[in-house]
Amino acid sequence: MLLAIDCGNTNTVFSIWDGEKFLCTLRTSTHHARTADAYFTWYSTLVKHYGIEVDINHVIISSTVPRVVFNLRVFADRFFGCRPVVVGKTECLLPADPRVDEGTIVGPDRLVNAAGAYDRHGGDLIVVDFGTATTFDVVDSDGAYIGGVISPGVNLSLEALHNAAAALPHVDIAKPQSVIGTNTVACIQSGVFWGYVGLVREVCARIKAERERPMKVVATGGLAPLFQQSVDLFDCFEDDLTMHGLTVIYDYNKERTQ
Repeated sequence: MLLAIDCGNTNTVFSIWDGEKFLCTLRTSTHHARTADAYFTWYSTLVKHYGIEVDINHVIISSTVPRVVFNLRVFADRFFGCRPVVVGKTECLLPADPRVDEGTIVGPDRLVNAAGAYDRHGGDLIVVDFGTATTFDVVDSDGAYIGGVISPGVNLSLEALHNAAAALPHVDIAKPQSVIGTNTVACIQSGVFWGYVGLVREVCARIKAERERPMKVVATGGLAPLFQQSVDLFDCFEDDLTMHGLTVIYDYNKERTQ
């Protein structure tokens, strides 16, 4: 079985793939000092809790935090006896190479999302990922990542506002009942919610105009359903897009090494 690991700036997600479906998905906070032993203690405890019997013999890793990759490599080697495939490393092949400025290092998460979205929806896509940053990834007709947009994430913006303005409280993001807030919390929620609705709509419109072709907008990330439930921003939502992309890249590498 395959263990797919997606390490983001905030959370690290482990998913077990049996070749047809994900058996379970486990989530922990990202911490660069977490050791291989600590990963295994956490992982094995949860697998046992869920009553899942698995024999992991393959591992693939995508990490936007370079310092955690070493311990994840040790984790895979020590406890599963395998050398993991690491997205972004030269030995990891991609279904379509990115077309960006020479010398540019593309985040592994963006490459994985592009691969997963193309596998499910074909080309000419805009993938909007609501993570620590809100990213827009443009996928060409052949599945290649060709660039995108990076803006501050929703929760990051809220945290910055709270930290920079002592009089403003920290609030949870939610759709406000009206645009005009009648109290401080409602004002902040309206600014963040409708501000990001405007951001997504405008950025996607400008990408489509620049590309001069119809493009499907695919959303992923925990806050995407919140924005989609009330405004028609996306053509579809994929809650497991990154994990699916990891399985696509793993299969592509496996086929070429057999």
